[in-house]
Amino acid sequence: MTFRPSVITAVPAQELRWLGRFLMPGLFDGEHRFGIQPIADGKIRFRQSELFSGILVPFFKGTLNRDTRRGFEEMNQALKVKAEAQ
Repeated sequence: MTFRPSVITAVPAQELRWLGRFLMPGLFDGEHRFGIQPIADGKIRFRQSELFSGILVPFFKGTLNRDTRRGFEEMNQALKVKAEAQ
């Protein structure tokens, strides 16, 4: 699926959130969030999440659980490697 997301929140060094829709609202929507939270001197907690909604979501549940999770894990690992190399 191709999404053309709209940014709905952008707070530097805190949060980035966007909403992507397939064809029309309520069919297959995905709201993605990146959050950054300071936890100690020079350390942060990075979180990303995606909330899917719409009438087509049940038909893609297996793919979303498997492929979307794998993509998140791969991105998080690459980001960790890059951040720790700094």
